[in-house]
Amino acid sequence: MKIAVAGASGRAGSEITKELSRRGHTVTAIARNPEKIAGLPNVTPTKGDVLDQAALTKLWSGHDVAVSSVHFLASDPHKLIGAAKASGVGRYLVVGGAGSLEVAPGVKLVTTPGFPAQYKAEAEAGSAFLDLLRQEKELNWTFISPSALFVEEARTGKFRLGTDQLLADANGKSWISFADYAIALADEIEKPAHQRQRFTVGY
Repeated sequence: MKIAVAGASGRAGSEITKELSRRGHTVTAIARNPEKIAGLPNVTPTKGDVLDQAALTKLWSGHDVAVSSVHFLASDPHKLIGAAKASGVGRYLVVGGAGSLEVAPGVKLVTTPGFPAQYKAEAEAGSAFLDLLRQEKELNWTFISPSALFVEEARTGKFRLGTDQLLADANGKSWISFADYAIALADEIEKPAHQRQRFTVGY
């Protein structure tokens, strides 16, 4: 498939780009500084600004799938959703956050007392982005939340999927590596199972 990845030089975006390249997809890897994108088969590093809706629409046009892997506070969900719709991509996948996941019925992780203050604004912005997507009538979107800890660890290929509840292991730790998250996202692109839904991935 032809897939555009915005935020391809970031920690999640670079692993997603790598995973898609590994699987033989043709990737347009978009970043403000494309020189930071690793040289990979079938990957074209491309300069782009996620705050420029018209330019992003042009960059995404002609692709089967657009992936948004950008910080919520450094982007505008209205512009991203607008570009996804105007570009005519078949699917739009968003690298989400864990803050909007539930730790108990109706209780989001971001609202719990122990949630780190420095991540609160980003998490709340991610939750608002998900709310906007859920109101979409036309766009075929998927919002993929990592677990509470999103870390640089090995690619294992072993993880669990969930829906709106935070996943944790037997010791109560909630985590996923960027590399394994990328596998889950690439799997979703190849075999759609969560269209117009949010899902989460964790160990």
